[in-house]
Amino acid sequence: MPKSKRRAMTRSARAELQFPVSRVDRFLREDKYAQRLCSLTPVFLTGILEYLVSNILDLAGKEARRNGTTCITPEHVKMVVENQKEFQFIHHNIKALSGEMTEPKE
Repeated sequence: MPKSKRRAMTRSARAELQFPVSRVDRFLREDKYAQRLCSLTPVFLTGILEYLVSNILDLAGKEARRNGTTCITPEHVKMVVENQKEFQFIHHNIKALSGEMTEPKE
């Protein structure tokens, strides 16, 4: 009697996450953020990313409903990131990357 093979289970499925843990792991290793990575590092980071995105999309959905639309647009996401105190760090980092930050005038 041959043994039945168990189906392979992805790390995302094991951690009950929707975002791909393997892709985050690959990006961390390719970009050389650290010489050594614990096997749980990409799982933890993926969980954090999924949590942030779900909160932003939830608030953007409420903003869209408030404006009388059913679809979330980039403008709704932008309003949430700019107006919510918890997401100000994202807004400042995006401005810095796009070159919109100016030096303070003396």
